[in-house]
Amino acid sequence: MPTFSRRPFLPSNPTSHNTSFPTLLASRYRTSMQKHPFLLFGLPFIVTIVAGSFFLTPATALRYEKYDRKVQRMTQEEAMGLGKDRRKVDLNEEYYRLAAKDLDNWENKRVQRFEGEHDGILG
Repeated sequence: MPTFSRRPFLPSNPTSHNTSFPTLLASRYRTSMQKHPFLLFGLPFIVTIVAGSFFLTPATALRYEKYDRKVQRMTQEEAMGLGKDRRKVDLNEEYYRLAAKDLDNWENKRVQRFEGEHDGILG
């Protein structure tokens, strides 16, 4: 006798809990799944993905609205007031100012370190 029989499983007592095995929800789903796999598996999956997209859209919009509130636009008066104290930059003037500096005589100065910070000196 083979180990596994070819007959489908049926419970020994089909009248237990006043229902028979083929009328149980799981067995009906399993047989329907074999007949119509897309309707019972693929379609709910696609609906879940599309519905998730629609439900997550307001959350994403809320995120960007919060960012927009933090970064505000400047008024015209604020924009005009930014450059009041700046000096005018002339390219030729900057060139000659940098050319007049003595770039050959310089000294390397170490920055003072914080207490307990490694100073990078090997020794």
